[in-house]
Amino acid sequence: MKNIISTLVLLLSFSYMFGQKEYDYLRILYADGNYEKLAKQADKITNDDKTKKDALPYLWLSKALYKIHMSGNADPVFKNAYKESINALGKCIKFDKSGAVFSDEDNKEYLEMMQGSLVEQINNELLTQNYRKSFSWANTYKKISQNLLGSMYFEGAVKFRTDDRSTGMALWKQADALLKDISSIDSWTKGDKDLLRIGIVQTAECYVSMKKVDLARNLLNKIAQWYEGDDVFKEAYDAIVN
Repeated sequence: MKNIISTLVLLLSFSYMFGQKEYDYLRILYADGNYEKLAKQADKITNDDKTKKDALPYLWLSKALYKIHMSGNADPVFKNAYKESINALGKCIKFDKSGAVFSDEDNKEYLEMMQGSLVEQINNELLTQNYRKSFSWANTYKKISQNLLGSMYFEGAVKFRTDDRSTGMALWKQADALLKDISSIDSWTKGDKDLLRIGIVQTAECYVSMKKVDLARNLLNKIAQWYEGDDVFKEAYDAIVN
């Protein structure tokens, strides 16, 4: 069995290395900081029928657009660079069937950074109780995640708080059913873990507002073992459970 697994890992590595060599000129453009040219070249590749399902060009397009966004580029062509970078990253995930692209630590780090930037946007909107805007960011987050449980709880809480209680409770019911089958979140990204915490804490607060404190406590206890040492979760847990 070990030999089979080792062989599969090796084949994935070779597949990824081949893809990297194939698009090495995109990597060079990125290393040189030539982000506008990189975005245009990568975009051209993703619109070619022969290569539109190759994962790597979407990754480089995403990285280029994010760098352009961070630079404050005023060119109208790149006015939506941040959201477009997320869209491109989502397509990279979709076409990375083998998982080879994100087996590379640099690419995994980039994915986690982008997820983290969206979690920050969600938290910022929650601070001002702008639930609809936070809901929009959570929807965007779903494009670059394969663990959607946190988003489901969070969307349920937002629906509940924006006068669509029946939809909110239906989402919670679906999420509860999925949560039963999860024994560990160790393999999840930090962003996925953070969004699960946010979604469940928000849901628990909604239960408290309905005077269903026992439901809130039970829900928090279901994930408490995964968030030991997490001060944000501890604060919410102590306020409701203790």
